Amino acid sequence: MLRRNSLSHSLLLLLSAAIANRTTIADGNTWNHEHIALLGKTLTTNLDEGWEIARHLADYVLIWGGGGGDDLAKSPHLARIANSVYRDHCPDDPTCRAFGFLDRQGTPSPMMERSFLYRLHGHKIKPGVEVPADKFEEVYQSKYGKVRIFKIVNISEESKEWVADPANRVCDAPGSWYCPGQYPPGLSMMLARKKDFQQLGDFNAEGADDEYTKSYFRDLQDPDSARRKALEREARERKETQGATPEDTEQLKKRVNQIYNTWEDTEDSTMMWKLISSNAIDELRSWLEAEPHKAFVRSKDGRGPMWWAFEHRNEEITKLLMKAGVPHTDRDANGYTPVDLLQQ
Repeated sequence: MLRRNSLSHSLLLLLSAAIANRTTIADGNTWNHEHIALLGKTLTTNLDEGWEIARHLADYVLIWGGGGGDDLAKSPHLARIANSVYRDHCPDDPTCRAFGFLDRQGTPSPMMERSFLYRLHGHKIKPGVEVPADKFEEVYQSKYGKVRIFKIVNISEESKEWVADPANRVCDAPGSWYCPGQYPPGLSMMLARKKDFQQLGDFNAEGADDEYTKSYFRDLQDPDSARRKALEREARERKETQGATPEDTEQLKKRVNQIYNTWEDTEDSTMMWKLISSNAIDELRSWLEAEPHKAFVRSKDGRGPMWWAFEHRNEEITKLLMKAGVPHTDRDANGYTPVDLLQQ
């Protein structure tokens, strides 16, 4: 049941088809997994690659930014679907933990931040986020910005003409409403990278992708570890190809200030305590290489990694945290510094 002022994305797409007389290429129907994976790839890959795919498929992009369960909130699922067919989307990361939010404040992961969907969703709303005028033109925004429509600039006229030609339609029977369809030649290079999806019931079939399936379920069972590995890989590759940029340094400072001044019990604070109390140094080091700002997490009582390192008399972890810049003279909710714990 729909409430006043609340429209689902599926309904918006139906309205765009019925009222605006625009054919939609995704309306909530998931009968063709490979098609949904291609659209998921378009939305969650980087802006340039997403635009290059979209210009062969559509004239406009409708973004639902209603908050809560909007397009951005659902996008991690789209990334996973994309990776089930396009395995290079999230390399060695079957549940695609590299794509998503890093904290409760909605901080995007690097992969999400550069994505087609994030850039359109936050265009001129989020600081520093804007799509290039040579690729997109915003043509409509609802009163509160929940519905946004972008025109795709420089669409492929060749692909548009190819799709419009009845001779290129693949249907069950002449005049049938059901068309499995095929894509314009302009997408052939992208389509060559896909691996046809096998459903769960097909996993024991001959030629099934057993290793991928095992990795997928392993990461589902331990999502925190999968996320840390994915972000560590992302950080390592970024460092190797680009090095640290002034923008990276400034963004890290903002995240550190935000997390250090927010005292709350979270999954991150619990995980940090477990790693320190169990002396899991290698795992902690890998985590901080991927997400250095997590060294500054603080629980509801004001204590954090440095307090716990002193409490467990763990010199190696203390040095690791000091190297990361975590102070050891600040006070918790009871006025104690980490050093004070040595006297207790």
